[in-house]
Amino acid sequence: MSRNPRGSLTADRIVTECLALLDEAGPAGLTFRKIGAKLGADPTAIYRHFRNKDELILALMDHLIGQGLDGFEPYDDWRETLRDLAWRTRRVYLAHPHAAVLGTIRVTRREGEMRIVEIILRTLASAGFDDEEAARLYRVLDDLTLAFAGLDAGFRILDAEQRAKDEGAWSTEYAAADPKTFPNIARSARHLATIDEDSTFGLALDLTIDAISARAAEQMANSQ
Repeated sequence: MSRNPRGSLTADRIVTECLALLDEAGPAGLTFRKIGAKLGADPTAIYRHFRNKDELILALMDHLIGQGLDGFEPYDDWRETLRDLAWRTRRVYLAHPHAAVLGTIRVTRREGEMRIVEIILRTLASAGFDDEEAARLYRVLDDLTLAFAGLDAGFRILDAEQRAKDEGAWSTEYAAADPKTFPNIARSARHLATIDEDSTFGLALDLTIDAISARAAEQMANSQ
């Protein structure tokens, strides 16, 4: 195995290669030995940048958050800003589902995460919410986005046979439900079979932002 010149092994390069390993092999590929082999470096060199695998995972997730913010510009309408941030986060996580399953439940406490938290809090403040309310609403939006991303990423990393069975259940078992026992399922079965992940997330996000908008209007009315 060829070795890298001294100083060429940076934290950013390690994170980038680890993301590629996760995409290729899932969590089983994320060992310091395999990372070292991919980097052409002694595994012990990785410890100069990351004390353990947990630190590495947090840095990887923060890298994804940063990717999601690439090219971001706030909208004039604060609602569209929040909507855009949520979709950006979703897209970058679902592009790397193994990483999403590992990291959507974590708090990275690093620059990328702090940037998006700052943007969301600033956006909510511009809508008229005080610091406490903005913090609570940030958590609602963040947890909604990450929960959907983690759930959908988990489905995407199932093997093909499992995915096919689960996806097909709506047009087979549910479509064949006894209308006497399950009348509501029987009436809705053809609709259940056509619902996809993105439309479900989009509806949940729209409902949440509509509720936040109504809350902002109520607060404004009460303050007058």
